[in-house]
Amino acid sequence: MKFIVSSTTLFKQLQNLIGVISTSNTLPILDNFLFDISKSEMVITASDLETTVTTKIEIKSDDSGQIAVPARILLDTIKNLPETPLSFAIDAKNGTVEISTGEGKYRIAAFNAAEYPKIPVLEGAKSFGINSYILANAITKTIFAAGNDDLRPVMSGVFFQLSPDGVVFVATDAHKLVRIKRSDIKSSSMASFIVPKKPLNLLKNLLSSQDVEVNVDYTASNAFFTFGNINLICRLIDGKYPNYEAVIPKENPNKMTIERVSFLNSVRRVANFANKTTHQVRLKIAASELSISAEDIDFNNAANERLACQYTGEDIEIGFNSKFLSEMMSNLDTENVNIELSAPNRAGIILPNGDTDGNDILMLVMPVMLNS
Repeated sequence: MKFIVSSTTLFKQLQNLIGVISTSNTLPILDNFLFDISKSEMVITASDLETTVTTKIEIKSDDSGQIAVPARILLDTIKNLPETPLSFAIDAKNGTVEISTGEGKYRIAAFNAAEYPKIPVLEGAKSFGINSYILANAITKTIFAAGNDDLRPVMSGVFFQLSPDGVVFVATDAHKLVRIKRSDIKSSSMASFIVPKKPLNLLKNLLSSQDVEVNVDYTASNAFFTFGNINLICRLIDGKYPNYEAVIPKENPNKMTIERVSFLNSVRRVANFANKTTHQVRLKIAASELSISAEDIDFNNAANERLACQYTGEDIEIGFNSKFLSEMMSNLDTENVNIELSAPNRAGIILPNGDTDGNDILMLVMPVMLNS
């Protein structure tokens, strides 16, 4: 079995897939790319059982067949090659792949394709379409808020909530929460599912340079994302997502508007002087001035900065984890942000002030207890 392919084309597609392959696979066969050759076309597959990605490329061949090729050595071999035709000669009987270029020849031990896991078939799936830019943007602005706690797996992904009114994306780890609503994407029926972080990070990277329609098919256990020449299928997180609406305070009489980048940079500077365990920064708002301070008593470090703001409400002093504030400010794009507060022991709401490109974004951050 033989085929010829461009080194640049092959390398680009293998790079798209390598992120799927785990460094600690329980099945050795999953350390391989699966090549499925069908004359002028080859489908390449990478999987870790939970997530599987396939892509198609054009090749020159008169043969058909399958072979599993070790991923790391193949990628490391061709990444340093210039643009050149690669000739593959596959001996499935002896389990070898020989790659020839104008300058060299490389032989890799291959594996039986029959051992490679089969891609799940989605029976009775429902579907909806979404633009790649909108999906990548929603993933980027929510995924940082998802949790890492193995004891609460439902919080370790992004919640997709579909309805005829639109789609909602939610991520939370119980300390911070992001909710994005889109009214321009409709679903014919009510549905919801939780997508794990790994396939979402892969999706985000694959979609970053594309402006295409993504078709999303889903069942009770799997979701299938199809766009361009790429298919990504992943196992969904099983479980009931928490009632996120219940934790969003509805009455927030204290409202501040502030320049986002100035606030972000100030928080980052002051946070250098905060306790390395709590990362606590103190916000004190009065009249049209915000005071941001931090203190690390153990090392006698302290910092304080003042920023101008627009504020209506009672004077308030509240503590937040500086890392959470920084992440949220970094994932907003507007020049100004609105911060709404009700009490020092209740969650703060962060909202963009200005055009959000069709996203209705709400971010919530829980306070930390202030040291007296």
